Amino acid sequence: MTPSPSQREYQAITKGRDPRNRLNDLSGAAWVHFLNSVDVTHYPTRGPESYGHDLRRVHPSPKPPQLMARYIEFFTRRGGWVLDPFAGVGGTLLGCGLLARQGRERYAVGIELSPQYVEIYHQVCQREGLPPQTMICGDARDLLRFPAVTERTFDLILTDPPYADMMARPRSGEQRKREGHTMPRPFSDSEADLGNLDRETFLDTLQRILADALTRLRPKGHLVVFCKDLQPTETEHNMLHVYITERLMAIPGLRFRGYKIWADQVQRLYPFGYPYTFVANQLHQFALIFRKEH
Repeated sequence: MTPSPSQREYQAITKGRDPRNRLNDLSGAAWVHFLNSVDVTHYPTRGPESYGHDLRRVHPSPKPPQLMARYIEFFTRRGGWVLDPFAGVGGTLLGCGLLARQGRERYAVGIELSPQYVEIYHQVCQREGLPPQTMICGDARDLLRFPAVTERTFDLILTDPPYADMMARPRSGEQRKREGHTMPRPFSDSEADLGNLDRETFLDTLQRILADALTRLRPKGHLVVFCKDLQPTETEHNMLHVYITERLMAIPGLRFRGYKIWADQVQRLYPFGYPYTFVANQLHQFALIFRKEH
């Protein structure tokens, strides 16, 4: 039987895999390709390769399933399990669905506070023909109460948490272009949403939730956290990735391994600060990478 295109691709990236490699199924060449510290992407937001972006865009920061699939494939082996405590509209879960459709099965459990986002995830799976993963509508603070979490050990925690109160601030640039206004776009109006907390409360809560999640992660398993910085003020550098890294490094047994930068070229450039001062177009996010040592 002639292999399918997805089977041929899988054979290509796994050919010559070192038998000592217990992290993933990749060959040395495919491993090296992932080590580039900067990912510059332009994933489609329309058409069949957008994987329901027209539905998922109701979320302020939907992650491309193709991007999440790359992280899943590097930090897990075939048949591995992934946990996303802040699943949103399901970028991580859809990434597992993409790999499963290609014969590279991974499985995911996601937790999401918003019933609207959970429903959108299921709509995307149905429309795009992707195998649905386990999506729990609930509060990540309660993750150790869910049997789908406690009944197994995970190989990877991959998540994109709400960024404190970033989304509750007035917007500009891309939103002005798309929607004609600069009103804030919070993740939800729930008081339980981490996206509605001040920075210190957010960091405390995120640390507690991920410490609980790490109890379900296997030794030598990885935690990957996406985050985006805020613009600096006169008194604060507002590098959120630094605050998050420092908090998570305080969790016993968790080691910071570095980061990758994702530059999303779908976003437009705007002349912020012109003609008076420098204001960066923040088109990038950090993927903070940690490993559970024991």
